[in-house]
Amino acid sequence: MIKNQNNGSPRANRHEAGREDARPRTKKNSTGEHPRKDRKEAGTKPPREKKVAAEKPQRGKNGARAEAAVVPSQRSATRRMPRKATPAARPAAKHPEGAIRLNKYIAHAGICSRREADQLIAAGSVKVNGQVVTEMGYQVLPGDQVSYGGETLRSERLRYFLLNKPKGYITTTDDPQERHTVMMLMDGCCAERIYPVGRLDRATTGLLLFTNDGELARRLTHPSTQVYKIYQVELDRPVVKEDMKRLLEGVELDDGPMHVDDIQYAAVGGKVDKCIVGVELHSGRNRIVRRLFEALGYEVRKLDRTVFAGLTKKDLPRGRWRELSEKEVGYLKMI
Repeated sequence: MIKNQNNGSPRANRHEAGREDARPRTKKNSTGEHPRKDRKEAGTKPPREKKVAAEKPQRGKNGARAEAAVVPSQRSATRRMPRKATPAARPAAKHPEGAIRLNKYIAHAGICSRREADQLIAAGSVKVNGQVVTEMGYQVLPGDQVSYGGETLRSERLRYFLLNKPKGYITTTDDPQERHTVMMLMDGCCAERIYPVGRLDRATTGLLLFTNDGELARRLTHPSTQVYKIYQVELDRPVVKEDMKRLLEGVELDDGPMHVDDIQYAAVGGKVDKCIVGVELHSGRNRIVRRLFEALGYEVRKLDRTVFAGLTKKDLPRGRWRELSEKEVGYLKMI
């Protein structure tokens, strides 16, 4: 009796059966024999070709063919190659300490604005140390002597002051008749030479700006700037509603029609006084408020400017001055 090699194990028999069924069939060659059988009988095996990794195309995650891999020696050599040195940027040319542009120097001297100073320089009207300078952007050094029109200029620190002008002072820097001027009230406020911006007549009180900033002064007084002002006007009789309406619509004057932006009765001691009105306007014409009311048959007894370009008289007694803050100066320069 021959014993079963698998010891009669059903599991082993199924395993053997599965192996025989799973064995792939080999195709026969032209002679009808299996090629594996021929190689076994001959005792030789065909040499295997060596696979070169570099020749095998690689694919990326999306299935596309990738470029040939870099040889490790080449990769390391690439990493060791030093980068090209970039040329260092040249340091910006620095002007000597204390230098200032010539047009700014002229503007600080109170002659004109910077734009107008450029025109004077281009025309050859400005000299530095006795030599005519026409170069734009010319830097004036400390100790240089700048002259214009035969007069030596002096560049100063820009200063800004606000005066609550009293009655009886004229708005001028010099008076041949030796009357009281507003410059007497500003005496000793600073070492720089300052001057009033605009004018207030002798009988008018209120806010008056002083500065040595020629560019700002011209901008604030130019008609196109439309700097608003508020006046408190005390009249000889009550102002009627019809005249207030006429002032808003426009009144014909010798130099053309003129109107106010707003007019309201003033409250004194908690009560409305129709003899006192507040007037807002933007015009810079000479004595414009007095002339408007005189054209309607009123006599102005008191005239006080309470607001100028957003500046007020708060905490500023009559006849006193104060220096503007940086915030106030910045606001004026934005007008």
